[in-house]
Amino acid sequence: MATLSMNDPVKAEHPAQNPHHERRWLILAVLGLAQLMVVLDATIVNIALPTAQHALGFSDADRQWIVTGYALSFGSLLLLGGRLSDILGRKRALMIGLAGFAGASALGGFSTSFTMLLAARVLQGSFGALLAPAALAMLTTTFTDPGERGRAFGIYGAIAGGGGAIGLLLGGILTSYASWRWTLFVNLAIGAVAITGAALLLSNSRAARRPHLDLPGVFTATAGLFALVYGFSHAETTSWSDTYTMASLVAAGVLLATFVAIERRVSEPLLPLRIVLDRNRGGAFIAMFAAGAAMFGTFLFLTYYMQGTLHYSPVVTGFAYLPMIVGLVGSAQVATNVLLPRFGPKFMVAGGMVTAAVAMALLTRTGLDSSYLTTILPALVILGLGFGLIMAPSMSVATVGLVADAGIASAMVNTSQQVGGSVGTSLLNTLGASAVTAYALANRSTATSVATLRAQATVHGYHVVFTCAAIFLVTGAVIAGLLLRRGAVASLAIAAPGMEQAEQPDPVLVGV
Repeated sequence: MATLSMNDPVKAEHPAQNPHHERRWLILAVLGLAQLMVVLDATIVNIALPTAQHALGFSDADRQWIVTGYALSFGSLLLLGGRLSDILGRKRALMIGLAGFAGASALGGFSTSFTMLLAARVLQGSFGALLAPAALAMLTTTFTDPGERGRAFGIYGAIAGGGGAIGLLLGGILTSYASWRWTLFVNLAIGAVAITGAALLLSNSRAARRPHLDLPGVFTATAGLFALVYGFSHAETTSWSDTYTMASLVAAGVLLATFVAIERRVSEPLLPLRIVLDRNRGGAFIAMFAAGAAMFGTFLFLTYYMQGTLHYSPVVTGFAYLPMIVGLVGSAQVATNVLLPRFGPKFMVAGGMVTAAVAMALLTRTGLDSSYLTTILPALVILGLGFGLIMAPSMSVATVGLVADAGIASAMVNTSQQVGGSVGTSLLNTLGASAVTAYALANRSTATSVATLRAQATVHGYHVVFTCAAIFLVTGAVIAGLLLRRGAVASLAIAAPGMEQAEQPDPVLVGV
């Protein structure tokens, strides 16, 4: 069976063959809204949780499950969602995901109990796992011109990277001036616009020969990812030596190893291993993993620092992230339009990770009364520049050249970022908590007061977190730099290796 690399010379799809070509920029707006809805909900509800907890009367232990429930369902079902979008067609998968996500958000907004809110968050994650890969796959097959592809992925990558910070801002505003319920109801407005746009603009493209669903692969991948995310989430709230934590991580290792063994043998695998084993794609997945680990952890602990130590309100904290978003948007555009076509991903993605690591190092200068303008702002701007160099190019490189497997490749991008976020948050939380305890014990004899010691120990814990995040990024830069190839990536292929065939629009659903 012949193998076609991303670096093989291939002809880009002609615009006349692409039913989305003439309305591609409007489609980008719809796909951007879909991506924003998914990314927002990773952070927007976090800001509202204390208020929701008070309103519904659930415990601190239960509160963590509102975050974990979303992460578990989203992270564990992404590969299945990606393959379903390849089988059903991207338009169908996108619209089902949008409608389901909006419906689950409405359920959460009307919640009258912890159980109802948790069920809504699990449903959000489940439909998000179908929605996110379908949106990225649709973007991949819509923009086939290399120049326009760069601009499109720059915008999309900026949304994926900055959406979490936007969620913090929007969550603070809605919770402070409306109600915590509006952090969920806002998805109804976003979903309504996106569903209308998808219905009017998209054709239901899919593979000419639909692959069969690899059920053993689905079971082992879903269960393995569930166990992996659960294990790290459980470690964050208990300990690494906890029985459930260790059992979950061991089960994850066994299940994912079994998944790989299955994928090597079945004729139509859930995740064709050639996608992961291609050096450029593998490097892009590693970069997304490391960036996710550092990004989610930084958002969490920097938010704690600004609200807990500097006493910023949720709204002010959200606005404090705006310079990072501006830097990320600008950097993503330059990265995909200017740097990626000229230099390729190797030095750019690795350089972006080193740049973000420098920003993390700058955050270790924070103190009990640091100035936003002189300490936090420069680090956030540099952080945005670094993440812009990582996110959009990695998404583009990870999906370039695929048609029938665009959905599953897009799912791997999202899986890498989601699992990275779970791993990073739990590791950084553990390391930060240990550093706080060690600092307090070492300095209790010289402290002027218990309150001062507690505040100093907390800030020291943040410094350890930011240092470890920098180490994540530098390590990721080395690995991604070794994997990613030099030079520009070849333009899109019409068909990818093996079983992949050019997609055809569904004659029943074109324009529907």
